[in-house]
Amino acid sequence: MQEGFYGYQYKIGGESMINDIRDWIKRVEEIGELKRVKGEVDWDQELTAIDYLIGKSSQSPSLLFEKIKGYPPGYRVLSNFPGPSLNRVALTLNIPIGLSAIELIKEIRIRYKKRIPPVEIPKEKASVNENIILEKDVDVTKFPAPKTFPLDGGRYIGTADVIITRDPETGYLNLGTYRNMILDKDKIGFYVSPGKDALIHREKWWKMGKPCEVAAIYGMNPLLYAVASQSFPKNVSEYEYAGGIRDKAIEVFKGEVTDLLLPAGAEIILEGLSYPGKTMKEGPFAEFPGYYARPAEETPYIEIKCIHHRNDPILTVAPMSDHNSGNATMQCLMRSAKIWDDLEAIGVPGIKGVYSHPFAIFGLVVVSIEQLYPGHSSQVLALAAQCTGGAYYTKWIIVVDEDVDPSDLNQVFWAMSTRCNPVDDIDILRNTWSTYLDPTRNPPEERPYGSKALINACKEHKYLKTFAKTTRLDEGVYRKVCSRWKELELPGEPPKVEIFEKGTSIIGE
Repeated sequence: MQEGFYGYQYKIGGESMINDIRDWIKRVEEIGELKRVKGEVDWDQELTAIDYLIGKSSQSPSLLFEKIKGYPPGYRVLSNFPGPSLNRVALTLNIPIGLSAIELIKEIRIRYKKRIPPVEIPKEKASVNENIILEKDVDVTKFPAPKTFPLDGGRYIGTADVIITRDPETGYLNLGTYRNMILDKDKIGFYVSPGKDALIHREKWWKMGKPCEVAAIYGMNPLLYAVASQSFPKNVSEYEYAGGIRDKAIEVFKGEVTDLLLPAGAEIILEGLSYPGKTMKEGPFAEFPGYYARPAEETPYIEIKCIHHRNDPILTVAPMSDHNSGNATMQCLMRSAKIWDDLEAIGVPGIKGVYSHPFAIFGLVVVSIEQLYPGHSSQVLALAAQCTGGAYYTKWIIVVDEDVDPSDLNQVFWAMSTRCNPVDDIDILRNTWSTYLDPTRNPPEERPYGSKALINACKEHKYLKTFAKTTRLDEGVYRKVCSRWKELELPGEPPKVEIFEKGTSIIGE
């Protein structure tokens, strides 16, 4: 048993442990958040259209497509996982369901503090090795990769994936998430944004005059997908974070044609090499900001040398376009926890909450603080903007007082309107880390260089004691009204009030 942030006890490992995507599907179905789509669906845009519309619906379950046009029975596709569901995020991260966003972030922070390296097992014990296809028999089109949107340059097998590379100098293994377009039966695109670990590794291999070893993983344990989408220190493998989060090592095996360690419980693994100077035209692709920001261009590719896959394999996909990528909620919760940890590791006190908003696709981060000294809020803004967890792409960093829930945009906008004086409280950072996928920067070659707005929406520190008082309820009257709620036949349940005399705000649920 392990104790969580809020003092409850929960089971680690055993029957409750999720080891692969099939375990995850079973658990999600048990809580009523999986929809099996049994009718035949076309991989050409129809699958994505269903995913996109379900993502905008009020329930938004995960979708398991069981019959794909032109593919044999058993070849399935899973999308909208974990989607916007906090419960599905919790299951993925081995956390009890039923928590709020901020509560989940606090639990994630606990798990970030533990590292467990992967454990290597014999190849024959890895379920993904039920089928191994080598060299001339390789054909990645055997999997039902979708064409997502009408202007896409082709079919993308890699959208919800884990790409594994190794630093040739240190041996460090990185797990990242990068898109893979099918270019030929034995070639997939290998587009990587500037500054990402896979690009750094690839360039190191090429400077040595050697091809970069790469493995593309689909249908992995969603926990691996969760850590692969985050920014961690470049000297610690995401395998170790995944092991720490679940409190049990990830089982891996040595590759068939590479020296990479591969996840034993995956559905599909493509092993290959990316050669220096070898490119093919890749894209365009409807990316996470909701735009075709990068045109079709010559791009490095992975030449596939080996395919591993389970019987009746499940391909995981996350069609992009605005916030509806099927993974934004999970990625933003984990990003929030990482930024919070980064701030505390630097030694910044008084952090009460951090939230990266899914609808802003990583572009907006709000930090709630208890102001403890002059310049505290400005310090938090600068560090949150440039720490490991928050540096990539974030455009808007807002700091608010501790009475504001950073996950509630209504409260955040209220604080911006009543505590921020734009002429004094907004600063700009220039030439910061961005991406070619940002459509606001033109011409495209300028896109890796972005900017950040730092918005101080806290009460002015020098006037904290005299700042205008916020309206709030009397606690006794509040308790009385709550006790009479049903008697008065008022709808629903009374909103929760967290702060009375000692605070300055009422926070509703």
